[in-house]
Amino acid sequence: MGLLMAAQPMLGLPQFIATLRPVQLHLLMVGWITQLIIGVVYWMFPKESRERPRGSETIAWMVLWLLNFGLIVRAIFEPLVTVRPDLNAGWTLALSAVLQLIAGWAFVFNTWRRVIDPTPKGGGLSLARRPQASPRQ
Repeated sequence: MGLLMAAQPMLGLPQFIATLRPVQLHLLMVGWITQLIIGVVYWMFPKESRERPRGSETIAWMVLWLLNFGLIVRAIFEPLVTVRPDLNAGWTLALSAVLQLIAGWAFVFNTWRRVIDPTPKGGGLSLARRPQASPRQ
């Protein structure tokens, strides 16, 4: 996509291609960087319990689907709304933002207990709270 946008003025490609810049940045920031951060947090933060080490798996899948569906809606409709404002499809961008916002809050909700009380309740040890070494006597 970036190569296409860079070549647009030199090759005389349609002006529509220039409207892809916000989409490219959004795909990079939400589609790659944000999801990389979410994946690292999901995997590396202290475990919640032995039964549910990473919180609710259902909420984690909901975060993935909402974030990606919102991203796809934005990637499709943002250039379309720019080129064809007469379609009155601006509401799709608001829908995209709401879906991504819900995904973000669901991620925070699912992760928060692991941040507040990082000691596993299943009896294991957490790297966040190591037992104190007894002083030498």
